[in-house]
Amino acid sequence: MQIDIQSRNFPLTNALRDRVERRLCFALSTRDEHILRIMVRLSDINGPRGGADKCCHIQVILPHLPDVVIEDTEVDLYAAIDRAADRAGRTVGRRLARHRDRDRSSVPREMEALTEIPESVNDLIGDNP
Repeated sequence: MQIDIQSRNFPLTNALRDRVERRLCFALSTRDEHILRIMVRLSDINGPRGGADKCCHIQVILPHLPDVVIEDTEVDLYAAIDRAADRAGRTVGRRLARHRDRDRSSVPREMEALTEIPESVNDLIGDNP
C-alpha cells in the first residue's frame, strides 16, 4: 500500500508519519489488494490561534471506482487522524462490497442466457415430443 503524506502549515514529524501509517494499515490492510494509492494531507487551518482546526484529509484511490475522500477536523491532530482512518476503512469496505455485489448480480443473468437452449436447436436435435 503506497501512502503519500503531506503536511501544511507545520512540520511533519516522524511520530505523525508513524501514526498515519499505523492507523491506515490497521483500517485498510484487509483491502490492500484493491487500493492503488492513499494520499494524506494534514493541516493546521488557524495556525497558532488554536481551536478545532487540525484537519486530516484522506484520499483512497481505487481502480475502476471513484476515489474515497474523507476529511475530519478536530482540536487534536491525532484524534482527527484516528477518526478519518476509521471512516476511510468503513467507506472503502462499503464501496468494494457494493461493487462486488453488483458484479455478482450481473453474472447469473449472463449465465442463464448461456445455459438456455433455443427452440431451433431442440428442433435440430429432435428433443421435441
